[in-house]
Amino acid sequence: MSALSRILPHFVAVAIAGVGCVGVAIWAKDKLESQALTDLDLVMTQSGHDWADILVDGLSVTLTGTAPDEATRFAALSTAGTVVDASRIIDKMDVEAVAALKVPDFSIEVLKNTDGISLIGLVPTSSNPSGIVERVIAIAGDAPVADLLENADFDPPAGWDDALTFGLEVLDALPRSKVSITPRRVSIKAAAKDADDRVKMERRLARLAPSNVRLDLNITAPRPVVAPFTLRFVIDEAGPHFDACAVDSDDALRAVLNAARDAGMTDEADCILALGTPSTRWGEAAAAGIKALGTMGGGTLTLSNADIALVAREGTSETLFERAAGDLEAALPEVFSLSTTLPKPPEAEATGESAPPEFSAVRSPEGQVQLRGRLSDEATRAAVESFAAAQFGADKIYPAVRIDPSMPAGWPTRVLAALEALQYVHNGIASVTMDTIEISGATGVKSAQSDMARILSSKLDGARYSLDIKYSEALDPLASIPTPEKCINMITEAAGKQKITFAPSSTDIESNAIKTIDAIAEIVRQCQHVEIEIGGHTDSQGREVMNEQLSQARADAVLNAIMARRVLVSNLSAKGYGEAQPIADNGSEAGREANRRIEFKLVGAPQSAETTQVPTEEDQ
Repeated sequence: MSALSRILPHFVAVAIAGVGCVGVAIWAKDKLESQALTDLDLVMTQSGHDWADILVDGLSVTLTGTAPDEATRFAALSTAGTVVDASRIIDKMDVEAVAALKVPDFSIEVLKNTDGISLIGLVPTSSNPSGIVERVIAIAGDAPVADLLENADFDPPAGWDDALTFGLEVLDALPRSKVSITPRRVSIKAAAKDADDRVKMERRLARLAPSNVRLDLNITAPRPVVAPFTLRFVIDEAGPHFDACAVDSDDALRAVLNAARDAGMTDEADCILALGTPSTRWGEAAAAGIKALGTMGGGTLTLSNADIALVAREGTSETLFERAAGDLEAALPEVFSLSTTLPKPPEAEATGESAPPEFSAVRSPEGQVQLRGRLSDEATRAAVESFAAAQFGADKIYPAVRIDPSMPAGWPTRVLAALEALQYVHNGIASVTMDTIEISGATGVKSAQSDMARILSSKLDGARYSLDIKYSEALDPLASIPTPEKCINMITEAAGKQKITFAPSSTDIESNAIKTIDAIAEIVRQCQHVEIEIGGHTDSQGREVMNEQLSQARADAVLNAIMARRVLVSNLSAKGYGEAQPIADNGSEAGREANRRIEFKLVGAPQSAETTQVPTEEDQ
C-alpha cells in the first residue's frame, strides 16, 4: 500500500470535520442574531419605542428611526442597553427638528376706579413696559397703581402699537372704566353719568379710534327702576297729554313722542328712561295705543306692565271705536293683553237701545286678520271664520265677534262678500253696515279695485258699497325691483352723504367712510341683477404705472369691503384707470382732488352717463 493511499482517508475525515465546524458556527451566529433581535424588539415595543428600527449583524446592533426629541432618543439607547452591551449598539437615530417658539398673545387689562389703577398682562419688550407704567402713574395722580405687567422678547404683532397708544389715551378720559388692549382691538367698559353723557363719550371715542383698530364700546348709564312699568296718555278737554310716561330705550322714546305729536300733543313730554319693562317691544305697543286713541279723538290709554286698557270718550261712534281697537289689537306684540271700553250714551242706557249692526275685518301689514262685530248665530260665526281661514290662512285669523240674534236678513251674505273682496288688499279694513260696505287699504295689485268691485257687484245685488284702495308700488313685487338706472341713482345718493376716503398712498378705507360702504352694500344687495363697475381714478402726480396700480388696488378694496358685508358681488367688477380719465385740471389742487375718485357705473354705459363719482379727499 502506497503512502498516498494510507493518508488520503485521514485527509478526507479532517476536511469533513472542518466543513462541519463552519456550518455549526454559521448556525450559531444566525441563532444568536435572531434571539437578540427578538429580545430587543420586545423590550423596545414595551417601552414605547416602536418608532425605532433595529438591525442585528453579528454582535453589532444598529438603531435607526426619528425620535420626537433628544430625551426620547436617549431613552431608546438606554432601553436597548438592557438587552445587549452598550458598546455593541450603533446609534444612527435622528431627532425631529424643534419647532419655532410661538409668539405669545400680547394683551393688557387696565382697571380704573376710585381706588386706583391696576395693570395686568403681557407686552413685547420693545413696548417699554416701564414707560407704560410711568404713563399710567401720571394718569392716576395720587391714586395707587398696581403693576402686574410681564414682557416677552418678541416683535410686536401688527396693530399692537396703535391699539396700545389709543388704549392709554382714552384711559385718561374715563373716570371708571375697564380697558382691554389687544392687537388691532380695544374694548372699553365704562359708566357714564347719564344717557347724554354716554352718547357724548361714545361719539368722542369713536372719533379718536385709529382706522386700523376695532373699538368695542360698552358704556352704561344708570336708570331708575319703575314698577309697575306705566304709561298713561289722555286726550280730553285740556288736549293730548301724558299723565305718566316710562320707556325702556331711546328708540322707544322716539316712537312714543312721534305718536303723541301725531295725535296732536304740542307740549313737552316728561318721559323717563327706566328699567322694569315687561317687553323689549314696549315702545312699539305704546305708540300703537297712542295712535289708536288719536284715531278715536279722545279717551284714555293706560299701559301697566303687559296690560293695556283703551277707554273711548263718551259719544265716540261704535264704527270708529271698533276700527281703532281692531287696528291696535293687530299691531300689539303677543305679550300684551288689550281691554277696550266704549261708554254708552246715557240716553241709550235709559231706553235700552242697541247699536246699529256692524261688522269689521282688519288686515294688518303682517297678514293678520281680525274679525270684530256681530253675527246672528253660532252657525253663521263658524261659516264666517271658516271662510276667512280659507282666504287668509287659519293661523292668521283672530276672531272676536259677538252673537246677536237681532241681525237682519242677508247679513251673512254681506259679511262674506266683504271678506272675499278684502283678500285683494295687503293691509286695510272692511266695514259692513246695513247701509253700505266700505273697504279701504293699500295693495300691490294694480287691478285690485276693479276686481273687488266685480265681486261686490255680483254678490250684493245692487247694494251700496264704496272702495278706497291705494296702489303702492312698494307692495308690488314686480315694481319693487329697482331698475339699473335707479340702482346707480341710489348709490349716487348714498355716496354723496360721505366721501370714500383712503389713507395717503394706501388702500385702507378710512373709518369715516365706513357708513358710506355700509349704505352702498345694502343697495348692491337689492341690485343683484345689475352689472356695476367700480372704477378707481387718480390725479397725474406720480408715475403713470404706479397710479394705475394704486387705482386698481383701491377699486378692489371697495369691492372687497362690500363683499365683507356678506353681499354677493358676482355682478360687480373693479377696474383701475389711473390718471387716464381726468374730470378736472390736474394743474390745481382742487382739480387733482376731483380727479382722485371712485366711480360706480353700469357695465357698458358711456363714461358720461349712468355714473356716480365718489371723490377721495386724501393725497395719493
